[in-house]
Amino acid sequence: MRHLRAAAAVTLAISVAAGVTGCGGGTSSGGGSNESPKTLTYWASNQGPSVEADKKILAPELKKFEKKTGIKVKLEVVPWADLLNRILAATTSGQGPDVLNIGNTWSASLQATGALLPWDDKNFEAIGGRDRFIDSAVASAGKEGEPPAAVPLYSLSYALYYNKKMFADAGITTPPATWDQLVADGKKLSKDGKWALGAEGSNLSNNIHQTFVLGQQHGADFFDKDGKADFTSDGAVSAVKQYVDFMAKDKIIAPGNAEYAQNQSLTDFAKGRTAMVLWQAAATTFASQGMKPEDWGVAPVPVPAGAPGAGKQTNSMVAGINMAVFKNTKNIDGAKKFVKFMTSDEEQKILCKTYGSIPPVKAAQSDPAFSAPELKVLRDTLATSAAPLPQVPNESQFETAVGTAVKELFADAAAGKPVTTDTVKARLEKAQQTMQQ
Repeated sequence: MRHLRAAAAVTLAISVAAGVTGCGGGTSSGGGSNESPKTLTYWASNQGPSVEADKKILAPELKKFEKKTGIKVKLEVVPWADLLNRILAATTSGQGPDVLNIGNTWSASLQATGALLPWDDKNFEAIGGRDRFIDSAVASAGKEGEPPAAVPLYSLSYALYYNKKMFADAGITTPPATWDQLVADGKKLSKDGKWALGAEGSNLSNNIHQTFVLGQQHGADFFDKDGKADFTSDGAVSAVKQYVDFMAKDKIIAPGNAEYAQNQSLTDFAKGRTAMVLWQAAATTFASQGMKPEDWGVAPVPVPAGAPGAGKQTNSMVAGINMAVFKNTKNIDGAKKFVKFMTSDEEQKILCKTYGSIPPVKAAQSDPAFSAPELKVLRDTLATSAAPLPQVPNESQFETAVGTAVKELFADAAAGKPVTTDTVKARLEKAQQTMQQ
């Protein structure tokens, strides 16, 4: 959930940079030079519990790369609150790192700046080939029909986490597989000051992640085939209403969750105040808050009926981190070698085990560590039932506009105001108008 914590604060800014095509330097078809073949600068996103922890995790791996290639990597771990603004400044000034991490939902927007190296067949061959990577992860690395703007590094998806004791106390023997079951179970669980489901109602990115998946289940993409905003279709309206209705109508989300934006729903879950939460790779957070592995279970996110799969059975967005190269790098060969090293089978196993993520590299997933119950659910979801968020240049504006609409609807629900189909559609119409300005 690393990207989730900060993206909402900065997503609108990226649309400005998207109009500054090519300001990152380099050429439109090639990229970079080899003027500084012995050094690289790498901006890594904060994946661990702290920036310092990331430095300790990454330092020995970078030493391996230096020993292998003779190329010294200057590492800077950039907090999520700063990362996108730093990248945007680099795309316009041309003064950035050689290699960097980006949240995968930013891929198409950053691709539109023209500052990143396109990963065409030739560049993919330099790191072992595109076929090494999971299709869904590559699909979240740039606009469909164009060479990806980045290479998948860490992959994540959503799962349903549930409190075993709370379920047992309510006489519930299995986690819900459909939304109807979740609501029915939720009404049994929501009593005595405790609630069934946690939410982050003021977190714009989380709102988008949840409503995008529900939109897929209702047959809505939020954008048409030409990339034009389509927020008011029947499917989109139904998806947003279904999500907000967990609080407004079904009464299985606490009204206070409308104000949550800093992972408070995980704390509620860990403290036994909430029985379920939809999240990405939550095990380390639960452990840090005193939960034991036997206290909680994990299952796929529910679908309308049947089992998770493609199309209307999608039950997660493709989450994760991608690795990009600035086209104006002065060590283009070294940058590709570094991407190849970081996405090698061995490094993928090491790094993804450490960070609790899923390797987007197929061969690395064979490691037994990724067959643990939680990671198996996340891995299977990525492989069979996850879809990338819309890969359009103004995806970031979508997160802000529709995410805000959902936030406002949660605020209405918390205040006891009616959330009707008409009010949902009106909020989404306003969001669409914002996109068109």
